[in-house]
Amino acid sequence: MKLLAIETATECCSAALQIDTDCIQQLEIAPRKHTQLILPMVDNLLAQAGCSISELDGIAFGQGPGAFTGLRVAIGVVQGLAFPYDIPVIPVSSLAALAQQFAAEHPNVAVAIDARMGEVYWGLFESTPTTMSGLNEERVCKPEDIDAPADREWFAAGTGWGSYQQPLVAKFSATITDTNPQCYPTAESVAALAIPELDAGNTIKVIDARPCYLRNNVVNN
Repeated sequence: MKLLAIETATECCSAALQIDTDCIQQLEIAPRKHTQLILPMVDNLLAQAGCSISELDGIAFGQGPGAFTGLRVAIGVVQGLAFPYDIPVIPVSSLAALAQQFAAEHPNVAVAIDARMGEVYWGLFESTPTTMSGLNEERVCKPEDIDAPADREWFAAGTGWGSYQQPLVAKFSATITDTNPQCYPTAESVAALAIPELDAGNTIKVIDARPCYLRNNVVNN
């Protein structure tokens, strides 16, 4: 199994190549440089593995929510790589990809990514035997309007917890065990979530690949 994954929804730009059980990744925190970085990352990973695009079984991408420019970069790259070879595509929630990084240590993860405009992208996730699974409908809202859980213990992840810590904590009635406000969704986590979908045949045609903005007034950042 050969799977390429990209994630460009936030300030973090990353690409990962999963070959069977091995995954290699390139990552850089570089706001507004995703256009310049992502294709060289992909080329480097393929060269490192001695793999060509035509050999890929699938291409996964973080579909957002996230920054307008970053999501358009992801769609453009996926279309350019997958279309000539009719490679199946797997869209993955960027919020779920962030939660996935902590699946081994934390059974419940509350993700808040700074959405600018005084809002956060919000999602609640629990660990399953293989991957993180969403517990609520992902949304964009003001920190004081989150749908916070009333039970369980939660790990808080994402830049929203740094930007809006006070209103989020005030609304969050359940126990928060720890917080990491300096983490981002990564391509390696996108790949981890995409693998079972690819194995199950839950893919889409590249022409159907769409970003997930969650709101009409997107932010170009």
